[in-house]
Amino acid sequence: MTPVQIVIIVLAVAFAIFVIVALAKAIQIVPQTEARVVERLGRYNRTMEAGMHLLVPFIDRVRQSVDMREQVVSFPPQSVITSDNLNVEIDTVIYFQVTDAKAAVYEIANYIVGMQQLTVTTIRNVIGTMDLEQTLTSRDQINGQLRTVLDEATGKWGIRVGRVELKAIDPPLSVKDSMEKQMRAERDRRAAILTAEGVKQSQILTAEGEKQSAILKAEGEAQSAILKAEGEARAILQVFDAIHEGDADSKLLAYQYLQVLPEIAKTESNKVWFVPTEFTGALKSISAAFGQEEELEPLTKNPERGANRSTRITSALADPAEALRQAKQEVQDATSDATDAGTRSGRPFNPDAEKGQ
Repeated sequence: MTPVQIVIIVLAVAFAIFVIVALAKAIQIVPQTEARVVERLGRYNRTMEAGMHLLVPFIDRVRQSVDMREQVVSFPPQSVITSDNLNVEIDTVIYFQVTDAKAAVYEIANYIVGMQQLTVTTIRNVIGTMDLEQTLTSRDQINGQLRTVLDEATGKWGIRVGRVELKAIDPPLSVKDSMEKQMRAERDRRAAILTAEGVKQSQILTAEGEKQSAILKAEGEAQSAILKAEGEARAILQVFDAIHEGDADSKLLAYQYLQVLPEIAKTESNKVWFVPTEFTGALKSISAAFGQEEELEPLTKNPERGANRSTRITSALADPAEALRQAKQEVQDATSDATDAGTRSGRPFNPDAEKGQ
């Protein structure tokens, strides 16, 4: 192969490589959510959107590719002094989106750095007019002011700021300790107030309940006493009416009186049993009814007999059992005397019949 042929082959290969490179530079495929700024001979020519585009080789060139999606940038903590001379560290997060690729490339050299510095200066201006408590409780207000300032400043850069958030506000450690103590004291105070309110309400409700209970109990006792008194009054009236309707004579009443006397001494708790003064009077009434009145003459007419009987009763009352025995013996003796008197009068004495009368 001659030298001429070798030169021709080399030139052909170089031309082929040139053509391939030119075609590669001429055909541009732009992906979705991306825009490319094209310059022709050093001047802005156009902005290529998503799709395939043709460039003039060695004349047109892509200056910069710009991401058109919304982006999130977190800036490092910035030291800011509040109006009460406290140094706090503030972290910010910015959500933005490039709306004009040409402005983002030609209006500012680096829009990320520009937004960071603008955020720092705006935060210092805003926080410098607030104290620490306002700074901690006014995040929405600070976010709104930052977004307004950044959106106005970045509008000419082809950037739209969507949101600005304060990620963290860190006061000094000494201030944190004081705040924690203050919060703990406030919570203890609220807990004590709530406890006192609960105790107060509990005591009020308890007092109201006791008051209502006492009122209801008193009303119940009053109603019970009234009903009991009415019942006793009705019973007395019925007994009184029954006695008058039955036309009971003195013999029946005296006999019933004698039957009631032993019942008085039946209670085991009775230690002393007093014999009523009407005891001899009742015996006298029964004896008088059956013609034996002379056997039960009053004690005043026979002092000696009364003294003996008084001595016997006094000795018997020293023992309740003895008193009960003597009372029963007196009743039996009286009943026996009444029976004898009825036999002598020609009419046997029948207690049941007497009751029926």
